[in-house]
Amino acid sequence: MTLPAPVSRRSFVAASVGAALALGLSSQAQAQAQPHARGRSPFGRYGSPSARLDERTLYVHPGGLGDHTTVQAAVNAASGSGYTLVIAPGTYRETTAVSVARTDMTWIGASGEARDVVVVYDNAAGTPKPGGGTYGTTGSATTLVQADGFTARDLTFANDWLRAEHPGISGTQAVAIKVQGDRSAFVGCRFLGHQDTLYADSMALGTFARQYYRDCYVEGDVDFVFGRATAVYENCHFRTLIRDDLTGAPYGFVFAPSTAGANPRGYLVTGGRISSEAPDAYYKLARPWVPSSDTTARPMLTVRGTRMSAGIDAVAPYTNMSSGFPWQDQRFAEYRNTGPGAVVSVPENRPQLTSSEARSHTREAYLGDWTPWKGC
Repeated sequence: MTLPAPVSRRSFVAASVGAALALGLSSQAQAQAQPHARGRSPFGRYGSPSARLDERTLYVHPGGLGDHTTVQAAVNAASGSGYTLVIAPGTYRETTAVSVARTDMTWIGASGEARDVVVVYDNAAGTPKPGGGTYGTTGSATTLVQADGFTARDLTFANDWLRAEHPGISGTQAVAIKVQGDRSAFVGCRFLGHQDTLYADSMALGTFARQYYRDCYVEGDVDFVFGRATAVYENCHFRTLIRDDLTGAPYGFVFAPSTAGANPRGYLVTGGRISSEAPDAYYKLARPWVPSSDTTARPMLTVRGTRMSAGIDAVAPYTNMSSGFPWQDQRFAEYRNTGPGAVVSVPENRPQLTSSEARSHTREAYLGDWTPWKGC
């Protein structure tokens, strides 16, 4: 028998910024979780198994009121393209994977509130596997998306593995979601973790997967938005966490892109904000990741129109991951950012775009003929 985990272990999964640390659902979600008592469907306006929107809509409910009780069971049943999963409020403690064959799949949080529908697990890179060895960074992912055309709305993707509970494990990367497919869109979603929370990547070195994140919330400490995708983060909130295991700065780094040298577009952050639980200047904005699998990578990050709190080191916001690949040789730039963490006090440490250059750093320029903002 598996006993429930202590609330203290899981509390950050369901807690929103500034909320009490308690694992639970919103009042709307609690009402939907008792449809017979309150006469409401747990799937809201998205139909139900008895009133299915179409034959390619599947319903997930942890208590058995849908077609499936787990997200992965529903994914497995969607043996083709164009399926929609409507997921009822609840905490789904499982790992999930969307294979390349399941193209144009959509996941919808039924309540319309991302905090109500949580997909979470707790593997880290150094977690031992049942058959021997460890999971590694990719294997630690709670959710893996490899199919093209994936869309998620109003969901939380989380990895609640905690360093303090595993002092003997050195592989502390713990991915909430790894996204590799082209045309992957996330709207109103939360991504919760500590190290390597959101892995925005591609299927191969020569594949330039496009991803779009709008009105999302991402939290973590070390390299918590990283990978080689072409990704646009529009109106997103990035939150840096406090660390009890360190006594001095830096606590970590928000972005760690690993853009292929041949890719003209890396990460674009536009109209967002970066807040912090940590002391002032304890976080770097970014560091370049040049992986051993692609030493020709030239990481690219543009941050524009974004408010940065004092948690970002304004004097030296960038640093190296490896001395052999200094950040100054990469493609880092900023444009019209605001807030105490964006103050340009040492110009050579904060490369700025000109107005002319900024015109080529837009969502349209990065995503080309794919316009996900029109259908979200």
